[in-house]
Amino acid sequence: MAEYPANHAPASAEGSSSPPAAAGAESSAEKRGVLYGLGAYTLWGAMPLYFALLPPAKGVEVVASRVLFSLVFCAILIAVIRGWSQIRYVTASRASMVRLFIASLLIAANWLTYVFAVLSHRALEAALGYFINPIVPVLLGVFILKERLRRAQWISIALGALAVVVLTIGYGRLPWISLLLALTFGLYGFAKKGLRKGTTAAASLTLETVFLAPFAAVALVLPMLGIGTAVLGEPTLFRFGAGHFWAMAASGIVTAVPLILFGAAASRLPLSLIGMLQYVAPILQFLTALLVFHEEMSGFRWVGFGLIWAALAVLTVDAVHHANRFRRARRAGLIQG
Repeated sequence: MAEYPANHAPASAEGSSSPPAAAGAESSAEKRGVLYGLGAYTLWGAMPLYFALLPPAKGVEVVASRVLFSLVFCAILIAVIRGWSQIRYVTASRASMVRLFIASLLIAANWLTYVFAVLSHRALEAALGYFINPIVPVLLGVFILKERLRRAQWISIALGALAVVVLTIGYGRLPWISLLLALTFGLYGFAKKGLRKGTTAAASLTLETVFLAPFAAVALVLPMLGIGTAVLGEPTLFRFGAGHFWAMAASGIVTAVPLILFGAAASRLPLSLIGMLQYVAPILQFLTALLVFHEEMSGFRWVGFGLIWAALAVLTVDAVHHANRFRRARRAGLIQG
């Protein structure tokens, strides 16, 4: 994490302060980022209710449909906003294209895991995954960016690890759904954060779905030809009436809108703030699983969830304290930028 230089002499107000117009623009961008983030996580939090409408479709068909219908939605959106120049801008950067390809694989793995969890009545495990998710950027900071953690962050990680141990004992197995969801989405956000400056959310999502579209098309077509149904599931898209078809087709909008909002938020907000906003989605998912789907909360689950909530409380208090300290130091001219 960022440290304050011990020997940094105070600079003059004239030389170190951001111009009022620049500071105002930065504040406005951050406010928009918060609204975009809240919109994304609220929609994600309500998504189990949508997936509950899709059986008898299985996970692979649902995800394949999400990819292809999202691509259709994105193509229409790009045409309406005349965003083809944005696509060319991103494709001109090889590094961004590599990051987007990696991001597309990560989000596909995340979707498959999440849909499987909801359709197999394990929405509580999915919610736990997104409660764990804010800890992932901290771990990425340690293992990838080689950052030094503060004491509170170590405490948060320790509580999270203890929660996994408790839940493993309670389940009799590793809570792999929760861990996989947290890891894939945390890495997805990290990959998106490194895109070429100026990359729009619509352009990045369009290219992600382009990367995934061939795999999705194969996953949809093969079962229709009677191939691979044991693994991919029986096709349902055209077999259960118009209502089922349009429910599946709506996955394009249901998928694309929160991802575009998330991309817009990720380009305007630091990872730490994005991590705090993520609490909205798992809280809604948790309440849905508990109150709507009536999934069981055993004693081990309550202890495990309680440890994760304690970890998040420690992490949040520390993040707020550190952010306030950083702003005070910035206003005092002790740091620049």
